[in-house]
Amino acid sequence: MKKQLSQNWLISKYWLRFLIIILLVIGVFFRFVNIDKRIYWGDEVFSSLRISGYMQSETREQLSNGRLLTIKDLQKYQYPNPEKNAIDTIKGVILEDSQILPLYILLARFWVELFGNSVAVTRSFSAFISLLTFPCIYWLCRELFESSLIGWIAIGLVAVSPVHVVYAQEARAYSLWIVAILISSLALLRAMRLKTKVSWCIYTATLVLGFYSHIFFTFVALAQGIYVVAIERFRFSKTSIYYLLSSFTGFITFVPWLWIIITNPQPEAVTWANAKQTLFASVARWAGIFSRTFFDLGISPSDPGKLKIALIPFILIILALISYSIYVLCRRTSKEIWLFVLTLIGSVGLPLLLVDFVFQKRYATTRYTLPSVLGIELAVAYLFTTKLTSIYTKILQKKLWSLVAVMVIMGGVISCIVHSQAQIWWNQLPERYQEYPKIANIISQGNKPLLITDDNIMPSIQILGHLVAPKVRFQIVEPNKLPDITNGFSDIFLFKPSDFLQTGIEKIYNSKLQQINDLLWKITKST
Repeated sequence: MKKQLSQNWLISKYWLRFLIIILLVIGVFFRFVNIDKRIYWGDEVFSSLRISGYMQSETREQLSNGRLLTIKDLQKYQYPNPEKNAIDTIKGVILEDSQILPLYILLARFWVELFGNSVAVTRSFSAFISLLTFPCIYWLCRELFESSLIGWIAIGLVAVSPVHVVYAQEARAYSLWIVAILISSLALLRAMRLKTKVSWCIYTATLVLGFYSHIFFTFVALAQGIYVVAIERFRFSKTSIYYLLSSFTGFITFVPWLWIIITNPQPEAVTWANAKQTLFASVARWAGIFSRTFFDLGISPSDPGKLKIALIPFILIILALISYSIYVLCRRTSKEIWLFVLTLIGSVGLPLLLVDFVFQKRYATTRYTLPSVLGIELAVAYLFTTKLTSIYTKILQKKLWSLVAVMVIMGGVISCIVHSQAQIWWNQLPERYQEYPKIANIISQGNKPLLITDDNIMPSIQILGHLVAPKVRFQIVEPNKLPDITNGFSDIFLFKPSDFLQTGIEKIYNSKLQQINDLLWKITKST
């Protein structure tokens, strides 16, 4: 295969490198442009709470006492401050978010302490980490396919892949997880080739990195074990022994946190996955997950059905491309290559498929299937490389596949452009939060506005805190308690008020409430 690919490589390497450099520049640009434009949604607000070192119970106790609050008061619980240190950050994760591994949170805390408190800075850490994806996937392709050309093609695909750009601009651990998967995969293949103690020690270190980057890395590690066993044909070889020692050592380092997860479960963190869905809904969901690898216009479940129907031809074409890529990979490469890619795709994909279709849950979401996305990109990179450079491919076929490659790249670029201009994206639960920017704009238009609520501070109020103007004041009360409203405010709003709060405001303050939308009310008249 290497000989077959290299003949045209000398001819095409200059224009290909130039094209990849352009795609790299475009990819880096879209990872940082308008990084603070989209809503800072619920998951990110919880990330920032963990970064600050405060716990949700402390936030509720210190803010829900009815006193007037400024934006600065709210943001105290979103950024690092002298009152809390890294130990407090770890403590908060252990007690309230044990399923969130601490590595990303600690690194992000140090990043924000170094560069300052802002949404752009917090998100930029993920964007910076995502840049490591490029060298990692290149060297993985060199190790797996023994071809730098496939590595260059993979870089180009990843650079403008919508799913990579989306999670590069989110204050969560997904970019770190992607890098951990690639580094661990590379280290495993290298250790199996070199068979040295040093290379296996490096693999062990990458396992530790992966285990503490995302809880679903355990599935990736298990898939790597299946790959080693299959390649070694169930023999107790030197490679098998080294692998067992490395994986056991890596897993042992994760046992303490695994015990924390078991003893401090957070079942409410995944209650969204308990909603049952039909077989058709599951199929549509999975089709959308895989198609977003190359094309994504931000369509969410709350969007009109006509938009979803219009996307069906594009989704089917992408799924056909993915299927054919896997087929070609399995037909034309050795077992060591195709089995590695298939185990990567199936590492998290298969367990989630079983949960979705057997138990009718909805655990499947793009952020959990990132290992599958990486495997798909490796398969497509191999397909494009063989079709565009093989001496056995006819000229007409090369032109056709060149057109397909250009369309895939253009689909990614268009997706990135649309994403860069959006205020909210499908991964930010627009069905729940799409009204928040409008609400923040309405509140901020007042000369001296006050927002009263008895709703949960996390995440709703903190989301609004990142959206409204600094002049806005907040007054948060506990359930079944009424606020002491002071004079001097030009506009007074109620956000997600309970029936008790609405009735109490109208009765005690002789006021009338005007409902602006499902979440916001305004006091319009007093007597």
